[in-house]
Amino acid sequence: MNVSDRIVEILESEGITDVFGIPGEQIMPLYRALSQSNINHILTRHEQAATHAADAYTRSSGKIGVCITTASPGALNSTMALATAYKDNVPILILTGDNELAYRGSDHFQTTPQFEIFSHITRASYNPLNGTEAMYVLRAAIYELKNNPKGPIHINLAKDVLLCEEFDDFDLCYLCEDDMSNITKAQKLIDESQKPLFILGAGAISQSEKIRDIVDKYGIPATTTFHAKGIIPETDDLCLGLCGIRATERAKYAFENTDCIIALGIKASERTLPEIPDNMIHVNINKDVLVGDYPIHGKVEDFLAQIKFKSSDWIDEILKIDGEYDLEGLDSENKPQSAIKRILEKFDDNIIVSDAGSHTTWTTLLKKSLKPGQFLFPGAMAPMGYGLPAAIGASIATDEKIILINGDGDFQMNLQELATIKEHDLDIIIFILNNSGFAIIRQWQEQFYGMDAYQVELDNPDFLKLASSYGIDAVRVDNLSDLEFLLEKDLSGPLVIEVVVENENIPLPK
Repeated sequence: MNVSDRIVEILESEGITDVFGIPGEQIMPLYRALSQSNINHILTRHEQAATHAADAYTRSSGKIGVCITTASPGALNSTMALATAYKDNVPILILTGDNELAYRGSDHFQTTPQFEIFSHITRASYNPLNGTEAMYVLRAAIYELKNNPKGPIHINLAKDVLLCEEFDDFDLCYLCEDDMSNITKAQKLIDESQKPLFILGAGAISQSEKIRDIVDKYGIPATTTFHAKGIIPETDDLCLGLCGIRATERAKYAFENTDCIIALGIKASERTLPEIPDNMIHVNINKDVLVGDYPIHGKVEDFLAQIKFKSSDWIDEILKIDGEYDLEGLDSENKPQSAIKRILEKFDDNIIVSDAGSHTTWTTLLKKSLKPGQFLFPGAMAPMGYGLPAAIGASIATDEKIILINGDGDFQMNLQELATIKEHDLDIIIFILNNSGFAIIRQWQEQFYGMDAYQVELDNPDFLKLASSYGIDAVRVDNLSDLEFLLEKDLSGPLVIEVVVENENIPLPK
């Protein structure tokens, strides 16, 4: 048995059932071991797509997403997607192959400083120099991903390390560090509070059921970050909607009038909080993001186990504020927002995947999530090309029907993954909102730079013929009536639906 064989055995024993990737020379020993295992390997057509797929696999299911690439060309292709997972704190595992140890630091064919490059876009980047170190860092990585999920972890595996047959493997003893010393101060603030408010982030998703019980029992209103949508069903009066730059009027009012904020698993970025309030209890397993006067470094689960809540009745005050966004054009014939509204009404209980662009803003504002993981998009990095491979990852993870809302520009960033969808016959319905351009960039050019549209118009291919070339059914609609008629049917994927829409400016944050 060599290191590659043992890595695959450990992955299987840890419950890893699916991995995404593309084989190559330096990672071949690991692929040989995979070929003899029960792990399902999904062959994508680009390493960026493999990493996006692993990202959405985790976001949609809570399971560990794993992607595998070969050395420099393959590994570096994955960096944009890996940076996306890093910025959104998505805990995935990426294994990259590399040339033999003797070539480190040289100008040898396909040799680059992968370990150093990846260290800037992962929570941890490991570079084991022998088989024993490889076993140690793999077990440490899996433990961290399961118990301390701050973001992606990278292991760089030299070809000779993968082939090594002399190594030790042993169980590790972990000591989890936390600092719950502010619990007493936090309890006092909660006890004195008359108008408490939850702000929920992605780090609180694992405790969704418990948080829902607390919200319901004590009547404490809650607002969420983008990636925590659905922890409290957005149809519930106690869910005030988004906080931060896209905050609802109810969420703004609550934030401005609360006397105690209980922020669970949020990153506290400029997109989440307009300011850091004095009365905020901030709980996070990542001590590097903690802010405010009541920082608590630990798991949301442990915090909730030690805190006692009391009933609140200020929700009636908040409900006097209009809870809906003031959006125009929702019934217009060819506006993207009117098309998105109908799509979301049809598939209100499905996982919705979006990409980056104006359609993502409309989808974010219109989507009502009933549970976590129902709306996936690349938040803090926002690269174009996330949607198609992310839909693949969500489909593999959940075996559910996945609805992808794309623009015509970002769809073309990773359109080769239509082959992966067809190969696995995935139930993915792809809506391409075609306005023949980069609408959000045009809006910035016109509104903020006083210039005419420049280099944002797209001469697109025939998307129906393109889908057909991959063996996927496709249909085009160019008006709202035809879209509504189509949505009345029992649709299943793989299916591409091109929706011709007008250019439309998104509503800017107020």
